[in-house]
Amino acid sequence: MLDRPLSRRGLLSGTALVAGSAVAAPLMAACDAGSGGSHGDGKTVTLTVMYKNNELTKEHVAGFEAKNPGIKIDLIEYDGTRLNAMLASNEPPDFVRGAAVGSASGNAQKLATNLDPYLDKSSVLKKDDLLPANDSFRWDGKQIGQGPYYGIVKDWSQDATLWYNQALFAEAKIKMLSTTEPISYDELLEIGKKLTKKTGGKTQVYGLGVEWAWNLWAPISMMIVQQGGLLYNTDQTETDMTTPQAVRALRWYVEFARAGVGPTSLDPAPDGADLSLFLAQRMAITQDGYWYGGNFAKESDAVRNSIAMAPAPVMGDKRISPTYAGWGAYIPAKAKHKDEAWKLMEYFMAGPPSEERAKSGWGIPALKSQLSLMPQQLAYQKQVYQTQQAELQYAGQLPDSPYVGAAGAWNPVLDKHLQRAIKNEITVEAAGKAITDDMNKLLKQGKDQIG
Repeated sequence: MLDRPLSRRGLLSGTALVAGSAVAAPLMAACDAGSGGSHGDGKTVTLTVMYKNNELTKEHVAGFEAKNPGIKIDLIEYDGTRLNAMLASNEPPDFVRGAAVGSASGNAQKLATNLDPYLDKSSVLKKDDLLPANDSFRWDGKQIGQGPYYGIVKDWSQDATLWYNQALFAEAKIKMLSTTEPISYDELLEIGKKLTKKTGGKTQVYGLGVEWAWNLWAPISMMIVQQGGLLYNTDQTETDMTTPQAVRALRWYVEFARAGVGPTSLDPAPDGADLSLFLAQRMAITQDGYWYGGNFAKESDAVRNSIAMAPAPVMGDKRISPTYAGWGAYIPAKAKHKDEAWKLMEYFMAGPPSEERAKSGWGIPALKSQLSLMPQQLAYQKQVYQTQQAELQYAGQLPDSPYVGAAGAWNPVLDKHLQRAIKNEITVEAAGKAITDDMNKLLKQGKDQIG
């Protein structure tokens, strides 16, 4: 799926339809036509496609063009800045890479095409075959999760699940994590402390990694939702990070950092991610989604036999295990060749490329009908498959305000004030208040821009 495995969640800092920390200035609205665009009048149609070329490969392009001789693809490497310029000039690509989580801001600006008319007619992509990750691409004019689909996910992961090294657990004489029952965040932190090894002030083994450099907003949002709390008010114009649920989530991260059990922005991993530490047996647990298992298929038996996957941890009584992104594609509202772009959507999301992705183990397929294609040949893959199938029922949507980008807006604000609390410059409660003030300014800017 990727040019290198570590890049996946590094991509989570952008919004789905519009790049930027808050929300891009309103672009010229376009109609939500569900079926339009030029057919080329008998001539070859050239589809302008903006995607990553390691995900939509030259082989995929050749396969699509062979099946559709009247359509050629002009593939542009995905670039958020260039995309914004194309959208603003009313010359968008016909088919664009985007994430389901964070799509609310683009949908509020009417940048994407309503795909329901296409889904209703398609013999390839059916609504009842779409897994819940696709629901974050739905928009009813006010919120995500209901209404028409404005994009389709290509693959996804429930990104809060845990991977752990059984050998390090055995060495520390700690009971293995359950592969069926979720652990609480508080217990997870205590186990992380016991697994951490330090010598001469240097960490030899981290007990727990949470991919701090990749995402803070999504896991903290999940913690709040698990406690029955809310990230936004009813109309999603304000947040309150001083609620008991929010403060508890922030305090967990502060305690995690102070305990030194895993990398943070104050003590970063050497390459900004957990994988190299985990493979070197210098990290006992890492919080990563199903996709992480793709890293191990070609590793030695010693590595593969020592790893296991566990459900997402919980903070509170509501079990939810969401995706942090759900990368896929949408068709811009002002695309010139929507019908042809839909053919590419069907091919890429339900044709040979989707089957290839499902079999690779680098992500959960977005279609129920392809779940059985997930790899189960190796022993660790069988365990992971069983754990992941059970986890599916707890997938849900993270809150998504149309007035602010998701991770891209939240992460720097969260990290800034968490650092202050970790260093005892302010209390956790004060950090919550500062985060609230900063984010509400961004939300107001977004609301003023969109109207």
